[in-house]
Amino acid sequence: MPDKYVFPTKGNLLALNKSIRLAELGYNLMDRKRNILIREMMSLYSKVKGIRDEITETYKKAYFALQEANITLGVVNEIAKAIPQDDGLTITYRSVMGVEIPKVLYESQEVNIRYGISSTNTKFDYAYKYFLKVRDLTILLAEVDNSLYKLANAIRKARKRANALKNIVIPDYQENIKFISETLEEREREEFTRRKRIKESLEKNN
Repeated sequence: MPDKYVFPTKGNLLALNKSIRLAELGYNLMDRKRNILIREMMSLYSKVKGIRDEITETYKKAYFALQEANITLGVVNEIAKAIPQDDGLTITYRSVMGVEIPKVLYESQEVNIRYGISSTNTKFDYAYKYFLKVRDLTILLAEVDNSLYKLANAIRKARKRANALKNIVIPDYQENIKFISETLEEREREEFTRRKRIKESLEKNN
């Protein structure tokens, strides 16, 4: 149904034709953005499954090694305190169709034993190495999971905007353009008929 506040004038018709072209362009851009983001998301989704499987398996090995270390050495809380805190993370961002995707930069360092070897054994060493691997995988998983969340949110917004343009905005413009075009055509026909009658009347009188 045409907008009752739209006056059927040539100026409004030109403005609506311009608006619908912009709306169609906006829809195409939103649809293209959505498709690109979906491709990016699918590439990460296939990656995250492998990371989760690997981190699950590594956690099992790490806790099993830690359990064996606790059995052979007693509770290793005090020994574990000798391991330094790792805070060498840097976060940057890359843009994918305007969506800021995080990139976690971390240089994995060689295993450096900081605890006394005489007070530990190979079980503790294995646990330490496995938990270092868990750390690296957790960093990677956090990056990919956060990227997936941002992409999913952006895809949802792009789909919502594209649907609004396709199903509401553009059909409204089309309806108003049709209304104005038909009204102007009807006026032209009436004006043509009126002039024809005037002409016939003048010819008859002459």
